[in-house]
Amino acid sequence: MKQRSHAFDLLCGLCIIRMVTLHITTACGFAATDWWKSVMGWTYFFMCFFFFKAGYFNKSVSGNTREYLEDKTKRLLVPYFSWGVISNIVLFFYVWFVLPSGNPNVKCISWEHVWENGGFFGNGPLWFLFSFYMSYVIVHIISKIPDFPALRAKDHTIHIRVIWVIILFPYISYWLYTRENPLPMNMSNVFLGVFLFELGRVWRMCIDNTNRGVMLVVSLLLMGVFVFLNISYGGLYEMNSNTWTGDFFVLLAAIVCVSCGLSGVLLSLRIPRIPVIGYIGEHSMVYFVSHQIIINFYKLTKSASVHTLRNHWDDYAILLVICFVICTLLVPHVEKIPWLSGRFKKKEGKLWII
Repeated sequence: MKQRSHAFDLLCGLCIIRMVTLHITTACGFAATDWWKSVMGWTYFFMCFFFFKAGYFNKSVSGNTREYLEDKTKRLLVPYFSWGVISNIVLFFYVWFVLPSGNPNVKCISWEHVWENGGFFGNGPLWFLFSFYMSYVIVHIISKIPDFPALRAKDHTIHIRVIWVIILFPYISYWLYTRENPLPMNMSNVFLGVFLFELGRVWRMCIDNTNRGVMLVVSLLLMGVFVFLNISYGGLYEMNSNTWTGDFFVLLAAIVCVSCGLSGVLLSLRIPRIPVIGYIGEHSMVYFVSHQIIINFYKLTKSASVHTLRNHWDDYAILLVICFVICTLLVPHVEKIPWLSGRFKKKEGKLWII
């Protein structure tokens, strides 16, 4: 079995912890507080990191289109719809049989959410799996397009590759934001996702062909640039809604620097496995797909007894413990079920693992 990257497991674990905490913070009405805004100001790039990681570990996006799409569909779309159905069952059970018609959780349901957000009722974060899937599809399509004709000037030949067009993708994402993100299924963020995917592939080549000491220095410099940009200019990028708050070029530079810099530092230092955070990172899929259902179950149960979670630190603490404990208990069970985990077996007996 191939040895795991403890550096990326640590980063994935931190991303998942932050994501779960974000959704609990929002459910309890603390998202607008100054302390949480500070947390977001230094961690807004975390969802972007998963696209970067996917590119870093991806060996090829070409090959047979049918087999490629079958692979990505099993790994991403099957769990996407499976957990969407489960989430709907939980939510609408409360809406139809438990909550009164005037309950705020009933009034906030809008059918436009289905095709605008890409998530599901009761599990909005599932938008990520659909955007992730579409990013894989787009990079595969691009790999099938022939390169532009070579340019010849005197004794030199310049080959212009189609894949270079991806450099423009972040700007397309920003342009769509200025047009109020008109694409359905939350797909306006896919363009930045494709860019980060290719960035991860390029960074992998740099890591593999550079001395460890040199890479550490370069990575530290990149982290220094990120800190400088974040302190001097600030800004925020919310991937779920493709919202750019601040200077576009500064935010893009910051995301690139921190994605490469943070991963480069940890890879160069060859950190050991961090027990708890590393475990969460290793099994990030289970925590990702199930945590929102747990939050909603707790929230709707409280709402049925006319109890709000807003500004209640006791509920905040209870939810944090419940989410991570239940998700951890679910890991071995969910990962045994392919249509929930995406761990389908290939013909030769290997696993598709997210």
